[in-house]
Amino acid sequence: MKTIFESSATNKGGRSGHVTTEGGLIDLDVKMPNNTDATIQEKYTNPEQLFAAAYSTCFAGALEAVAKEKGIDDLGDFSVSATIGFVKDDDGFNIEATLDSYLPTVDKEKGEELINAAHEICPYSKATQDNITVTLNLLLEE
Repeated sequence: MKTIFESSATNKGGRSGHVTTEGGLIDLDVKMPNNTDATIQEKYTNPEQLFAAAYSTCFAGALEAVAKEKGIDDLGDFSVSATIGFVKDDDGFNIEATLDSYLPTVDKEKGEELINAAHEICPYSKATQDNITVTLNLLLEE
């Protein structure tokens, strides 16, 4: 296996702390969301938000790669939204993911083929395989 690149981040203080990346591009306070204090969600990020940003971006890249491989040159103004849930189950705490893929230039059959193929090659999908529940949704024009 050949490493293409590496990135690193450091957290100090856990879920009520601070996270920075090498080079300082990400330099954020983190706090656990609180349903009684909306300002926490407005002012601070959390690990689930950061994972959602990363997973949606990685999955979108995988969609581009499989589309190109299948001869689809234009996905149009496509998007991937990831929703990451923080859940408690019988084993303790876990996360779940929902990926909503909007693919305006393809029909339902081709769209489902693309998101399933992207799920097979996306590094984040591979990392979560058999570890968390991941729901794939294809969003179509109405």
